Amino acid sequence: MAYQTIKVEHEAGLATLTLNRPEKRNSISFELIGELLRALDELERSPAQVLIITGAGKAFCAGMDLEELKQMLGRSHDDNVRDSATMAQLFRRIYEFPLPTIAAVNGAAIAGGTGIATMCDFTLAVPEAKFGYTEVRIGFVPAIVSSFLVLQVGHKVARDLLLTGRLFDAAEAHRLGLVNEVVAPEALLPRARELAQQLIQNSPSSVRATKRLINSFVRELLDRQIAQAVEDNARIRTTADVREGITSFLEKRQPHWTGK
Repeated sequence: MAYQTIKVEHEAGLATLTLNRPEKRNSISFELIGELLRALDELERSPAQVLIITGAGKAFCAGMDLEELKQMLGRSHDDNVRDSATMAQLFRRIYEFPLPTIAAVNGAAIAGGTGIATMCDFTLAVPEAKFGYTEVRIGFVPAIVSSFLVLQVGHKVARDLLLTGRLFDAAEAHRLGLVNEVVAPEALLPRARELAQQLIQNSPSSVRATKRLINSFVRELLDRQIAQAVEDNARIRTTADVREGITSFLEKRQPHWTGK
């Protein structure tokens, strides 16, 4: 299948999916989300046993595309619900993907980019990588990713990262448990492939069954939390603070919040 925003390569049981919008720092558009979902369907049916996700160029994924942000200002509540549900579908699809997944984070992974990186079973990152759940800085609620983040790091750390919206580096992400290994840039993909080969040596049916079992522990919890998160995410997008947050971000100025 031909793609415009991603690239998929296969090699002896290993699939590599590259976010391929380097001129946009691999930012998230709805076209990208659609292609990622189609690619994951294709890969699930393929002979691949392990999936690596990485980014082209200097960034892994810099968050939402600026053009998509502009368009959010005119969307209705129903439009926002559909958009939020689509993002939730992507995160959950990666999180519950039946094959082992390895994120090879080659640079900045911000907002939704942090989400994609940390939904994977394994996350490797270069020392220069930056992470951040920056939604509150432009008036959004990091609603969908919060369910997964609390599962991974607990409430106290999640509150720190989500309420401050601060950026943090790969070393801190490793200390918090969001990154498995910090790897030199030249060794990032070789290390990801080495880990993939270790996984490929295991029984494919056993690996799939183990992932399915782990996911079953939290499936009902995620069902409830994500349904609420989609509504909360859609609701906040129609507020004055979101309009001000997006406008100030695009105009590169400090926002003037009204709390409305």
